[in-house]
Amino acid sequence: MFEAHQKPMFRFLAVLTAASMVGLQGYAILINNFAVEAVHLEGKHIGIIQSVREIPGFLALTAVYVMMVVREHRLSALSIALLGIGVALTGFFPSFVGVALTSLVMSFGFHYYETTNQSLTLQYFSTHLSPLVMGKLRSLAAISSIVAAGAIWIMGGFLGYRGMFLAVGSVVFCLGIWALFQDPTHESIPPQRLRMFLKRRYWLYYALTFMSGARRQIFMVFSIFLLVKLFHFSVREMTILFLVNNAINWFVNPLIGRAINAFGERLLCSMEYIGVVAIFLTYAYATSKGMVAAMYIIDSILFNFAVAIRTYFQKIADHEDIAPTTAVGFTINHIAAVFLPALGGYLWMIDYRIPFIGGAALGMVSLILAQFIRLPAGTGQTTVH
Repeated sequence: MFEAHQKPMFRFLAVLTAASMVGLQGYAILINNFAVEAVHLEGKHIGIIQSVREIPGFLALTAVYVMMVVREHRLSALSIALLGIGVALTGFFPSFVGVALTSLVMSFGFHYYETTNQSLTLQYFSTHLSPLVMGKLRSLAAISSIVAAGAIWIMGGFLGYRGMFLAVGSVVFCLGIWALFQDPTHESIPPQRLRMFLKRRYWLYYALTFMSGARRQIFMVFSIFLLVKLFHFSVREMTILFLVNNAINWFVNPLIGRAINAFGERLLCSMEYIGVVAIFLTYAYATSKGMVAAMYIIDSILFNFAVAIRTYFQKIADHEDIAPTTAVGFTINHIAAVFLPALGGYLWMIDYRIPFIGGAALGMVSLILAQFIRLPAGTGQTTVH
């Protein structure tokens, strides 16, 4: 699948992706119980911490300026080390301010890595290989999440919160330090344009990225809340759903990369957005636990179709624009995170169906935008008209 000079970069990204998901998933599993049982936080505190956690995603474009003094692959490694530090320290600061600050550190590491991960993948792998690489990395992320959940379940029998945060964070930190001493790059890659800019030619990429971020917020915030609040899923049931979901995604994600090569970005994006409309309307009017659980799994699968937006960008972009535009795109993706959870929460109080109906409307807008993607016959290249 890979040429000899590409294998070091794939190995580098695979290790750091696994580390990233172990850190993020370990943190996600522990933080809510830690906040309630050890720090005694209330809902308003959790909301503020969630907002703080999204700040680094919104500031992802600053990664371009860091790359002026730190090479991109080294920034990836340092970001994973920073993620590990944030997770490891969480248990040592059992206070509202402590949780907020360690969450900020952890989130900067995660979001900077996600920015550089996407950029390096698009730079070092061809338009044919990049969908397959992204599919493999997402599959690895799913299996890493399962491993993290299993490890925490085992550690929970003999370690407290401080010990579990420290153990997970230390593993992530060590993998980041390992990567810091690797050099998977090669000289044939054109240098990147390290400054901020917007290009009219990339308007569709920006628009689809923004809509994807809005859809992500509804999926992450309100779908899980629906399962627990209205359908009364227990911790055990949520754990089982989580394991089943990740196992399915482990199998499906490589197929998504192949589907992009076989059918093109426009069809994959269209399938995702048609599915989004149907799923969000089902969330709004579902009457059974089985129905919403199935929607959550299908929603998760379709969410991974978003790699088509990145491969579309790769096919229209000037190569030297990949790193800065990926960073800008990551910030655009997080604009909705600034206001949508709060707005959706207010609308939920009026009627819980409103956020999901709004999400279906966003899906329709995305579906219309996706129709501007074209795959000219015989060229294999994506253009926009």
